[in-house]
Amino acid sequence: MDLRQLRYFLAIAEEGSISRAAERLGVAQPSLSQHVMRLEADLAVALLVRSSRGVTPTEAGERLQQHARGILRAVAAARQDVRDLGDRASGTVAIGLPSSTSMALAVPLAEAVHRRLPDVTLRTMEAMSGHVLGWLEDGVIDLGILYNASGIRHLAVDELMTEDLYLVVPPDAAPPGGTAGGIARQPVALAELATRPMVLPGRPHGLRELIDRHVRSAAVRLTVAVEMDALAQIKELVARGSLQTLLALAAVRPELDRGDLVAVPVVDPPIRRTVALVRNPSRTQTQASRAVERLLVEVVRELVAVGRWPGALTPGPAVAP
Repeated sequence: MDLRQLRYFLAIAEEGSISRAAERLGVAQPSLSQHVMRLEADLAVALLVRSSRGVTPTEAGERLQQHARGILRAVAAARQDVRDLGDRASGTVAIGLPSSTSMALAVPLAEAVHRRLPDVTLRTMEAMSGHVLGWLEDGVIDLGILYNASGIRHLAVDELMTEDLYLVVPPDAAPPGGTAGGIARQPVALAELATRPMVLPGRPHGLRELIDRHVRSAAVRLTVAVEMDALAQIKELVARGSLQTLLALAAVRPELDRGDLVAVPVVDPPIRRTVALVRNPSRTQTQASRAVERLLVEVVRELVAVGRWPGALTPGPAVAP
């Protein structure tokens, strides 16, 4: 068994087709088949079931898939770890971002990495916070942003900032008193939200769970008319005047600036969440990932300081220099 055989086998299993795997790898189909046959002979077990519709892994093949992914990931980490002994950070760093965070952070972070870490390739992956957590646990990404993550004991968590959720409404539903920068001057009490038809993400979306916890502790029952997990569609639905929602300012900043939406502060009590930088301690930290981690903290602080990401900084994340 060698690394090439594992890489070829994994490509076939993932593609479900020898021809597609050959195209992906840039290897001739007969050569690919021979490598897999030698691997099966070496292990004395069938790894793939071949049919007119393609190939599927056997039970032994599925087990080998798990090992192959871990082995190839470890080899890549070892290679990068040795390269890190050089003077400059290099390689790919993957980071997972929830949608609202991505709107505030993705572009400024990408610009900063491009400008200051020229040998680093940044890969940003946007998803619901539950998916970001799964990517961290599975070692798919180097870093992730999560909300209210202090209770996650098996991951390394550095709190960055806190931000409030606002009631987001169409302009004609804004409270009296006018607005400043798209934010209503007059707040709304949490109890008043019970009378407003809402569009919110469905459970177990992290934002929905946060909202549910807050309203439950305040003995408030929301009227959720529509559940929708897509941020863009939620904002469009509110802008049309049909429903209202609860979001952080970073998620609606462009719409507030254009006058399409109005954000209303929620008080008595506010709905507040903590934004944290999270990584999996079992995933090898490279010089590149450490450099991106430090730069991310710096970018977040700058965004909060200039008001582009409204919120309050925590005393200081414990990011190694």
